[in-house]
Amino acid sequence: MMRSLWTAATGMVAQQTHIDVLSNNLANVNTTGFKKSRAEFEDLMYQTVRIAGTLNETGNSIPTGMQVGMGVRPVTVHKFFTQGDFQNTGNPLDVAIEGNGFFLVDRNGEDVYTRDGSFKLNNEGKVVTANGYALQPEFTVPAETINVVITEDGHMAALDKSGAELASADLQLYNFTNPAGLNAVGRNLYVATGASGPATSGTPGQDNFGTVAQGFLEGSNVEMVDEMVGMIVGQRAFEVNSKAVTTSDAMLQTAINVKR
Repeated sequence: MMRSLWTAATGMVAQQTHIDVLSNNLANVNTTGFKKSRAEFEDLMYQTVRIAGTLNETGNSIPTGMQVGMGVRPVTVHKFFTQGDFQNTGNPLDVAIEGNGFFLVDRNGEDVYTRDGSFKLNNEGKVVTANGYALQPEFTVPAETINVVITEDGHMAALDKSGAELASADLQLYNFTNPAGLNAVGRNLYVATGASGPATSGTPGQDNFGTVAQGFLEGSNVEMVDEMVGMIVGQRAFEVNSKAVTTSDAMLQTAINVKR
């Protein structure tokens, strides 16, 4: 069987993965705090027919070898944590991070992290995510609160009509040595892994941590034009690999017809 059939098949599978990743990016173009991904690939093993540098029958060194590649495979889907565009909402519970860092939320006793700052109040007055996970440190807004103020350095205060603080807390941000190693678990949440390293906390605006902006949301960092161009390239690459399959099939058919 011609190896080109299997080699081209690996190319088709790789491009399908490429399109899957691009499609997910485009599907989340309006998702708050979403970070785009990129599929990355590596070549497979090679069949070595002749090793470079070996000696020929006259005792001279062969300058180049003969290796035939066996195809390609996906090796990673890399997530990029570049800054997304800001949207001014005017909602006092909407908070964007300008720079490095993640919010810490409690998901049923588990520490999870997010860039999505579209917070809400639950029936107890706690600041939570859209799925009800409490922001850490917990901050409860009393019923008589007139306004909530969040400063750039993360100080949160619930004010009464006279401007006095009824409740307050200091928001912390969290960062990782390798944010791309975080495990995305959906719902705009990430979990630390051995690859990401442990979370380090800090005050917004200090020690390379970003500041927080009240009344703003960070949008997706997906660039639609880039993704559309990538889809065109991926589609053409898929097509050319399918052509290699049909070409190999035609060559096999020719070989079979020789006996007739």
